[in-house]
Amino acid sequence: MISPVLILFSTFLCHAATAGRTCPKPDDLPFATVVPLKTSYDPGEQIVYSCKPGYVSRGGMRRFTCPLTGMWPINTLRCVPRVCPFAGILENGIVRYTTFEYPNNISFSCNPGFYLNGTSSSKCTEEGKWSPDIPVCARITCPPPPIPKFALFKDYRPTAGNNSLYQDTVVFKCLPYFAMTGNDTIMCTELGNWTQLPKCQEVKCPFPSRPDNGFVNYPAKPVLLYKDKATFGCHDTYKLDGPEEVECTKTGTWSSLPTCKASCKLSIKKATVLYQGLRVKIQEQFKNGMMHGDTVHFYCKNKEKKCSYTEAAHCIDGTIEIPKCFKEHSSLAFWKTDASDVAPC
Repeated sequence: MISPVLILFSTFLCHAATAGRTCPKPDDLPFATVVPLKTSYDPGEQIVYSCKPGYVSRGGMRRFTCPLTGMWPINTLRCVPRVCPFAGILENGIVRYTTFEYPNNISFSCNPGFYLNGTSSSKCTEEGKWSPDIPVCARITCPPPPIPKFALFKDYRPTAGNNSLYQDTVVFKCLPYFAMTGNDTIMCTELGNWTQLPKCQEVKCPFPSRPDNGFVNYPAKPVLLYKDKATFGCHDTYKLDGPEEVECTKTGTWSSLPTCKASCKLSIKKATVLYQGLRVKIQEQFKNGMMHGDTVHFYCKNKEKKCSYTEAAHCIDGTIEIPKCFKEHSSLAFWKTDASDVAPC
């Protein structure tokens, strides 16, 4: 029979052996929690590691018991992020991302001509799903364009049924005698609408006035409108300065209003001159005078070098200035050599 004293002594030794051998607070594990979490544990107490939402366990044990040694076993458990499904391809668009792991975001954009039908970004959730759902890139279309008042389609070809696609164009033209302000071409924009429409407006021009020493013809109408034309002409010995035909413009004015310029009477009775690159006799070529705008080159002498050169003379509305260097020879001075017959300098 065991002595009571021996039993008490053995119990004391057992308590003495286990005293101070409690387990400490367990190590922190990234993205994990411990239940129960205390500063110390008695031998035999259990703890359980759980991965936080959005993370899953990889390797190692999750449940541990505090041993008599007071030292927790080595923990090889790892909590790794959940991975969402691959989302690296967006038809007609681009996906921007770093990883597909929780809790990362991915963003979306569409190629030109398409728009995002859905969210511009999604997040990988705790459950390993994308939220909101991944969008799609839908084609940008524009409805049939309105037609401006007094206008018609000049070029319009829908490419998506009755609608048009991004960057499709439409060209308008105005009804006769209506002038267009703005661009005749509109485009389907990235917002699914059309650029600004042009306007067609009735434009009237005043009756063109008759030029002095000339005449003008225009349609026998009570009102002259946009694109109507008028023709001008001059009487004999006058030359038209400007276009023969003019047009009523969208500003309500004529494209030009030409005038009639007088011809030039020549005081020179006899001379050889250059006209349009040819040597001509002025008394024959211009016996009725020079027309406005004509230019001739008179021959002059360089007495020091004994050679000839030319200087120009222009007929401007009835006035011409003969070069001072030109000398007209009398028919009696037959022994003198004309400047046109002298070798050029």
